[in-house]
Amino acid sequence: MLRGIFVLTSTLVLSAGVVFGTGELLSRPASRVIGEAPTELRAISVRLPTSPTESVSGWFARGAGPGAILLLHGVRADRTHMLGRARFLQAEGYSVLLIDLPAHGESSGERITFGANEAAGVAAALRYLRAELPGERIGVVGVSLGAASLVLSRPSPAPSAVVLESMYPTITAAVENRLVMRLGPVGGLVAPLLLCQLPLLSGVTSEQLRPLMAVPALRAPLLVASGTDDEHTTWPETERIFAAAQQPKELWAVEGAAHVDLHSYDPAAYRARILRFLSQHLRNP
Repeated sequence: MLRGIFVLTSTLVLSAGVVFGTGELLSRPASRVIGEAPTELRAISVRLPTSPTESVSGWFARGAGPGAILLLHGVRADRTHMLGRARFLQAEGYSVLLIDLPAHGESSGERITFGANEAAGVAAALRYLRAELPGERIGVVGVSLGAASLVLSRPSPAPSAVVLESMYPTITAAVENRLVMRLGPVGGLVAPLLLCQLPLLSGVTSEQLRPLMAVPALRAPLLVASGTDDEHTTWPETERIFAAAQQPKELWAVEGAAHVDLHSYDPAAYRARILRFLSQHLRNP
């Protein structure tokens, strides 16, 4: 009996130490030098202000046809992770804007805030596209953090088409899922220890990080996509996000995919599904 209590207590203490260390690592900026765009993209480098002292960096490539797409990467990634999407979209004549979200890549930012402050980068990018391409329909493809940042930015006017890939419903669910994956059932018990660090490390609260609650206000044609084997954002959670969205909307279950880059997982299927959706709403509304 005493031995069991000791083992449980030791496990909780060790897990708590791991969790506090994880909080620091996850919120630390993912800054890195990106440099110029690949030559074939024919893109210019841009720096877009989000406040008097902060800005986001990116690449903008003007397309040959109508329609523009904003590409938003996942957590601790940067704009280079969206190059595969940019290439096939540009080949179809779309203009593309790839940015580093705040506290990522070459963009400024002291902490990753899981969508709260990143939303300002999304807003700045949409303003830029509307100024550069007045009258053009704009679509957004957001992956994980990028998807949450778009939803939490509450864009107005809304984009003409939005793709949300592997987006978490609430930060509470996201943290619990990840800790249970790594620590087993104990993860659910120590999840509050990681969540309580949010205000201290990132200056945001869990109440601010609930994309599920903001989805109904996103009045744009929507494609919600996720892997059926994703343990970071489970399929039932994705179904909840889809149920909360307004029409018109589509749900795409990527069979067998975990929390991975859905474009890399099946490039041909991804390209066909995304292009069909974007064409419908950006070129043939």
